[in-house]
Amino acid sequence: MEIRVLRYFLEMAREGNMSRAAQKLHITQPTMSKQLRDLENELGVKLYTRTNYNIELTEAGHLLQKRAHDIVDLTDKTTLEFQNLATLAEGTIYVGSAESESFTTVAKAIKELQLVHPKIQLHVFSGNIQDVLEQLDKGLLDFAFIMDYQDSTKYESYPMPMPDRWGLIVPQNNSLSQKDYLTLPELIGLPLICSRQNMIIDFPRWFGNAKLHIVATYNLLYNAMILVREGVGYALTYDKIVNTALNSDLTFIPLSDVNISTMYCLWRKQHTFSTAAQLFLDTLSKQIKSV
Repeated sequence: MEIRVLRYFLEMAREGNMSRAAQKLHITQPTMSKQLRDLENELGVKLYTRTNYNIELTEAGHLLQKRAHDIVDLTDKTTLEFQNLATLAEGTIYVGSAESESFTTVAKAIKELQLVHPKIQLHVFSGNIQDVLEQLDKGLLDFAFIMDYQDSTKYESYPMPMPDRWGLIVPQNNSLSQKDYLTLPELIGLPLICSRQNMIIDFPRWFGNAKLHIVATYNLLYNAMILVREGVGYALTYDKIVNTALNSDLTFIPLSDVNISTMYCLWRKQHTFSTAAQLFLDTLSKQIKSV
């Protein structure tokens, strides 16, 4: 299985059309078609079917599409690291992070690093714990910044210095906005908008078997705030991520009986960093110690 052919397959899957994909890759359509037939023969499965106008992936094709993305991304990341190996002045740092005010420390660290090495770039992948750790374990990320998670068997870690407080985002004109705080029992029965992490990790600890009224889930908080503004429900999140100043139409009500959370910077044990990633880790460490 060649990387070049995987790129052909991914482009065909993106375009949904063999001819358009071949044109974008500057190869002939018969050449692409033969390469993909050879790939199917190598794997022993049918990867796609032709319709009148488009190409549709089979179940095996969708699986290969996911795996090929990981393989190609890791190949490109490795190639770039070796290209930048000879110089400290260039390189890309790959991080995955949950949404949190604690990411401010990361921003300060990369800003300080770029003052000395302006060609170093930061690539940020945003997601929940499961998504970020999956990318870290595959080697697609150098560092993961996630909440309340430590696994000393797989990862090294630094605790970030800014704690995060759980609460509920509600409209300013809602009666709940007059409260100074909420408790977990008060959330039962309310229309909640929450993340997948809340449902899998937090709610079993907080509520046990209590039945909750979940009206929506989110991955990106901006969309969740639109749902709150439109009266769909109340969003559970950390403080300081959303603008809840006096001029905002939203307000944040802290949860009094939930412990504050700590963000951790994780990286795989025995992982060999690129020069840029090691410089970033050293700079981040100084930032954390200076707080």
